[in-house]
Amino acid sequence: MNISIVIMGVAGCGKSSLGSGVAKVLQLPLVEGDDFHSPESRQKMSQGIALTDEDRAGWLDRLGEQLRQQPGGIVLTCSALKQAYRDRLRLASPGLRFAFLQISREDAQARVGSRDAHFFSTTLVDSQFATLEVPTGEPGVLTLDAAKPLPQLQAEVAAWMTHKELT
Repeated sequence: MNISIVIMGVAGCGKSSLGSGVAKVLQLPLVEGDDFHSPESRQKMSQGIALTDEDRAGWLDRLGEQLRQQPGGIVLTCSALKQAYRDRLRLASPGLRFAFLQISREDAQARVGSRDAHFFSTTLVDSQFATLEVPTGEPGVLTLDAAKPLPQLQAEVAAWMTHKELT
């Protein structure tokens, strides 16, 4: 059984915080997707320029390789905004699960605006919502309310991951 999971959603939803907690609970390595963006993509995002599918292609390939290199499972943080991106990751890791952190545009803006020294510009939150294809109905997806307390979210994901059947 594949025990890899992607913690996904728009900027500011809490991917890194939840990913870190879930990795500890499940005793799996944590891979921060942002660490695998190219320098060019980081520069674009810091300037408030939205990434294109072409910009994301190499990034998704690098993340897929991370998934392949960890057959025992990992927790990966990745926006995974489009179904095509999620499907690409699924090809690298059959049975891959996704925890989708749903958040309002206003809350995402506030969270991104409060970050210290992060490369992601607050002007990009709107473009992330415009790009987002909500994963409702896709296999292996758990939808979570990003406004819930972090310990509650961690417990929900950990409990879901221990089920043999996908819900």
